[in-house]
Amino acid sequence: MQPRNMSMSGVVDLAAVKAAQEAKAKAEQARAEAARHGGAGAVSPADLVLDVDEAGFERDVLQRSAEVPVVIDFWAEWCQPCKQLSPVLERLAVEYNGRFLLAKIDADANQMLMQQFGIQGIPAVFAVVAGQALPLFQGAAPEAQIRQTLDQLIQVAEQRFGLTGLTVDPEAEPGGAAAPAAPAGPYEALLNAAAQALDAGDLSGAVQAYKNVLADDPAHPEAKLGLAQAELLQRVQGLDPQRVRKEAAEQPADVQAQIAAADLDLVGGHVEDAFGRLIDTVQRTAGDDRDAVRLRLLELFEVVGADDPRVTAARRALARALF
Repeated sequence: MQPRNMSMSGVVDLAAVKAAQEAKAKAEQARAEAARHGGAGAVSPADLVLDVDEAGFERDVLQRSAEVPVVIDFWAEWCQPCKQLSPVLERLAVEYNGRFLLAKIDADANQMLMQQFGIQGIPAVFAVVAGQALPLFQGAAPEAQIRQTLDQLIQVAEQRFGLTGLTVDPEAEPGGAAAPAAPAGPYEALLNAAAQALDAGDLSGAVQAYKNVLADDPAHPEAKLGLAQAELLQRVQGLDPQRVRKEAAEQPADVQAQIAAADLDLVGGHVEDAFGRLIDTVQRTAGDDRDAVRLRLLELFEVVGADDPRVTAARRALARALF
């Protein structure tokens, strides 16, 4: 099922993000179907543990970190503590069922990566979330400590960056291709009603229609995408763009002014401007203000789509701002 055209003729233009929205919907629908039908098209447990070298680091670690936390295990054949730690990490990667990926890097064969991470001794364990490297621990830590660290990592990845992990099918072939996604459920009437409400300018009706679908199927990709778009349009409806932009320019410390201006930026197709404005605001704020900006940025990521390279770049910039 393809996303509908959510734009309101003569009012807003979301054409700049349409392709990304379609890619996001397809990816989320495939994951939803995988979970609904026992994992068809999902990754296999064997795909959760990767041997990574310098040539594949960007593809297997940096790029994947935009969709799932990647834990890196630096090891070597001669390292006795590594032989204790690595099997534990491999077992936990499977047990955590797609909440993180484990990338195993041979320290002797990948000295450049050792230098880039500033590693003085092994075993050393790092994580990469949205392109940002985070040190976790060094040495053969107790399993209870490892679990606690992984739980904290997963929580940060989900709450701050919206990364919920991968769908795992125990019967899937390693590296297998995803099966074509089928429609997510019998919601055609509600989705049609939502699209008609958008076309008529009834944003409240559209929001409620999408919420009705999500109440029954929280992972429904088209409803999630449509709700994010409808809520964005609802927020900017009635705003005076000139006044909002003037207030944002004159009051850079006003969090709500920056958030409103970012919404207008996105509706106008200025995706990078919207993301950049909110990331700059995150850097200048703390506490509840920072959290409000971060949450709005995650909502805008939903509108544009996780597969869009601008979202990937913004997630990395957000990680740098937060950490």
